[in-house]
Amino acid sequence: MEKKKSVGIWIRVSTEDQAQGESPEHHEKRARYYAESKGWDVKVVYHLEAVSGKSVMQHPEAKKMLRDIKAGTITGLIFSKLARLARNTKELLDFADLFRESNADLISLQEAIDTSTPAGRLFYTMIAAMAQWEREEIASRVAASVPVRAKLGKPLGGAAPFGYRWLGKELVIDQHEAPVRKMMYELFAQNKRKKTVAKLLNEKGYRTRNGSKFSDTTIDRLLRDPMAKGQRRANYTKSLGEKKHWKIKPESEWILTACPAIISEELWNSCNSILDEQEINRKPRTRATVQLFSGFLTCACGGKLYVPSRTTKYTCTKCKKTRIEVKDIEEIYYNYLKSFLLTKQDLATFQIRANEAIQNKQAELGTLTKEKERLKKEMDKLIQLHLKDQIPTDSFKGYFDPLDAQYKQLDGSVTQLEGQLDFLKIQQINGDHILDNAENLYERWPALDLTVKRRIVEELTQSIVIDKEDITIKFGYNPIILPIVFVNAPKEQHNVMVALLISDNYGKQ
Repeated sequence: MEKKKSVGIWIRVSTEDQAQGESPEHHEKRARYYAESKGWDVKVVYHLEAVSGKSVMQHPEAKKMLRDIKAGTITGLIFSKLARLARNTKELLDFADLFRESNADLISLQEAIDTSTPAGRLFYTMIAAMAQWEREEIASRVAASVPVRAKLGKPLGGAAPFGYRWLGKELVIDQHEAPVRKMMYELFAQNKRKKTVAKLLNEKGYRTRNGSKFSDTTIDRLLRDPMAKGQRRANYTKSLGEKKHWKIKPESEWILTACPAIISEELWNSCNSILDEQEINRKPRTRATVQLFSGFLTCACGGKLYVPSRTTKYTCTKCKKTRIEVKDIEEIYYNYLKSFLLTKQDLATFQIRANEAIQNKQAELGTLTKEKERLKKEMDKLIQLHLKDQIPTDSFKGYFDPLDAQYKQLDGSVTQLEGQLDFLKIQQINGDHILDNAENLYERWPALDLTVKRRIVEELTQSIVIDKEDITIKFGYNPIILPIVFVNAPKEQHNVMVALLISDNYGKQ
């Protein structure tokens, strides 16, 4: 039997909200109804009543919730809307990152976001891709100012290299580190081994600026730096954005300015000639290329298709007969990705069903809400009459209690209906939103990096089966299959069968 998903409920209602009738109990019931609809087990409720949403990350309940997420006590968090989780945008993004790291889900009822569903995960993938593009735009604007500052000799941030220090805005030689930097070149010219140089410096008691022992990597970096011979190099590296890895830019982009020298140009050139020769003689290491569809392509015989080294074709590891060019399957997938994302007929059918169910629930909710408001007015009138002594205390209870009992029943029904609506709205695909994002995704697909593409393939694709003449691509949202559409792939010998998987369960809850 499959284990139920364990979730928590996040309740943060301000004093002002409570005055407007949004009680913590109401939010909790609404979340519980949604969890019940999904078949989830509510393990814990986190209460933050009357707490400002400007900063909640350090609140004891927030810390407890994050501990539970990391420990796996809960694997999802339900809340009424994003503003209830936190109003601070940075904290919202921090929460999202922490949940993603722990493979936990965020469920916002009002915004209809549920990352436990493929649609919800795709939404986050799109948002992450958009955020990446925005970061790159900002980085490009910042990078544009670097060459100008470098040519003016201004600091570009960070500490000065070993052997130097900043004195105000001027780069000067550090009298304590410079002799060690010079010794480094002299030892390498003599021994021609970076590890030997590191060992000798460490044995003499020398350490890097942060107190660590010298390594061959550090020695290589410092020997390569032309600053030691009087040439300050700037704008020569670019961050890859992950784990602080960097890559060297083309030399045409480097900015070289004069600075105080620690060693002669002859010694620097001699050491770097040795390094160049060693690098040429070193046998290059081969690195396996990660392919977009590795693990997704299946042969009709049941074997998996992978790209062997030094080839450009996916090949079945079992029968060895089924093959397809890497560029061909990527082109086919890209073409039919648009068919899947932008099938207006399927979206229209889907939305009609979903909208009918939602409209029925909303109509019922409207009726119950009006009746609840009418009863509340009747109850308020009775209270006012009783306060004015127009209804005796002995008689008041007989008038008031039946109305109060009915009001509580209506309140429970309203909360339950709201929970059902939350479920339907989250399950529903908003046609306009999906079309907009799908078109954007399709247009940007060629520019996406492999990691982002791979995540989208994982979220959208159920399977890709390669036969001798046919390719069957199954895109999946939920496990109800609409009629399969058969199409012919342009410029290919294969026929492509695209199966669109969209839920048919809406309105049947």
